[in-house]
Amino acid sequence: MQASLHLFTATDIRARLPALGALLQACVHDGASIGFILPFDVAASQAFWMDNVLPAIARGVRLLLVAEVDGKVAGAVQLDWDTNPNQMHRAEVRKLLVDPAFRRRGIARLLMQALEAQARALPRSLLTLDTRSSDHAEPLYVSLGYVVSGSIPAYALAPAGDRLDATTIMYKQL
Repeated sequence: MQASLHLFTATDIRARLPALGALLQACVHDGASIGFILPFDVAASQAFWMDNVLPAIARGVRLLLVAEVDGKVAGAVQLDWDTNPNQMHRAEVRKLLVDPAFRRRGIARLLMQALEAQARALPRSLLTLDTRSSDHAEPLYVSLGYVVSGSIPAYALAPAGDRLDATTIMYKQL
């Protein structure tokens, strides 16, 4: 099963909204610390794509890369470059998602490598991201050359709402 990557437009988001909603919901329900708290229903998941992601893509300040396996949405990642004039050289990696059913197949790495190629083409020379400290994504980012700049304790409420997790801030110079 080879993953194919697609750069989604606003039209693509509308057309694939149920699949994107299912992806986000599956990740949150699996414990991903990506900004949402349980209970997290389909309506809230779809609202994120329509109210947050789609307008930024339509304005041309964000891109959405989607990985599909056998026609199913298996993962996604966003690159956001809606920055101030003194930060036109950088962009932020947002919401790397891989459906739990498709994990451990190299999809996250494939998405990140494609995202970096897109960033270079913009051109952006610095990428930043934050991830829950000690999360399973942290070693992936390190293996891709991201550098830890520090961590912040008690940064975000865990998806179950039962504790505050630290976050690790990372960057990569392209």
